[in-house]
Amino acid sequence: MAKLKSMFVCSECGGTSPKWAGKCPHCGAWNTLDETTAPTASPTGAAHRYAPLAASSPVRKLSEIEARETPRFPTGIDEFDRVLGGGMVAGGVILIGGDPGIGKSTLLLQALASLSASRRVLYVSGEESGDQVALRATRLGLETGNVDLLAEIRLEAIQAALTDVAPEVAVIDSIQTVYSEQLTSAPGSVAQVRECAAQLTRFAKQRGITIVLIGHVTKEGALAGPRVLEHIVDTVLYFEGDTHSSFRLIRAFKNRFGAVNELGVFAMTDRGLRGVPNPSALFLSQHDQQVPGSCVMVTQEGSRPLLVEIQALVDTAHVPNPRRLSVGLEGNRLAMLLAVLHRHAGVAAFDQDVFVNAVGGVKITEPAADLPVLLAITSSMRNRALPKGLITFGEVGLAGEIRPAPRGQERLREAAKLGFSIALIPKANAPRQPIEGLEIWAVDRLDAALDKLRGV
Repeated sequence: MAKLKSMFVCSECGGTSPKWAGKCPHCGAWNTLDETTAPTASPTGAAHRYAPLAASSPVRKLSEIEARETPRFPTGIDEFDRVLGGGMVAGGVILIGGDPGIGKSTLLLQALASLSASRRVLYVSGEESGDQVALRATRLGLETGNVDLLAEIRLEAIQAALTDVAPEVAVIDSIQTVYSEQLTSAPGSVAQVRECAAQLTRFAKQRGITIVLIGHVTKEGALAGPRVLEHIVDTVLYFEGDTHSSFRLIRAFKNRFGAVNELGVFAMTDRGLRGVPNPSALFLSQHDQQVPGSCVMVTQEGSRPLLVEIQALVDTAHVPNPRRLSVGLEGNRLAMLLAVLHRHAGVAAFDQDVFVNAVGGVKITEPAADLPVLLAITSSMRNRALPKGLITFGEVGLAGEIRPAPRGQERLREAAKLGFSIALIPKANAPRQPIEGLEIWAVDRLDAALDKLRGV
């Protein structure tokens, strides 16, 4: 038997190299080249694999092409539809990833059961047998009489089933288990994942089938396989949340048919994942009275404003290097904010341990959390609670200025709807018309914000 040739594939860009190197010659990433078997394919297989997406068309002026809204169809799960931008799109390819056991297969099985009432659907299971999937559906109490199931991991057999069944929506669970006979490498390798995803995407575009790919994640939380996998698909969704908690978050990181950074909130029950209609209640602690170190902010997740409680604990350090720990917030930004607090407000924390936490396990990435974090830290240091009914948001610059946050009016209306009475906000976000039940404190400097609270 002839010796199989090997090559090295970059896990970031998917580029190939005949020998190993510390740095990828294509994208420049370090330590990303993994050894795999060189793919072999017949000429006929190659021609079939790279068939065009659609019939060729002549060159046209962009202004002559009529812009049309892409029609969507809902899945029947409101929070899932919100993350997708209103529903699924025919011919779209969705990639959803998350930790093992967080609820990916459960959610998609629920979605297919709901869609099967009006559309032809197919569930392709590569990790579980048909009996296991049926047992889960029974446990969830789903009506699956119209859900077609295929337990298969060979790509060519999956494509044949998609052709025969002609579903409108298909779920592949998971893309890391699928392999193509055209390649000699093992399932889950960089070459197999990239090739199978590309062929399924091409098949979805040609036939107008909506395909949902479930993807594994690495121990760092990123999607396993080459980074090109995220570029191939139309939508990328991530499951967030602790598997030991009953709440799950789904965030959109890429969506060619809708807005990104949309957030869907679910609660895991014995009947599967259920959407949470008022997610702000999850991220607010229920205190009997105001406590030091607690500040409520309004964050904007996609098109939805959410109220999240920021908690801070400041304590005397007993080691030469005080600790700086943040959960749900960026750690490097915390160190920068502490320097701004010292320089422009005269509040020093160089000999204090500082711990900051976003309640409920939510991750906040926007800079509008700067002002709430600093107010919570100051409240904890002084052991003095902030005024009751106070909400705040705003970015703090290195010069001590408080910069506006986008969609300030929507944030304020959401706070007023939930019963908050005072809003400490950037001066540029001050509303032109008063908001009923909400007193506005508009400031433009960090020291002015602390002086405002000191006088209460």
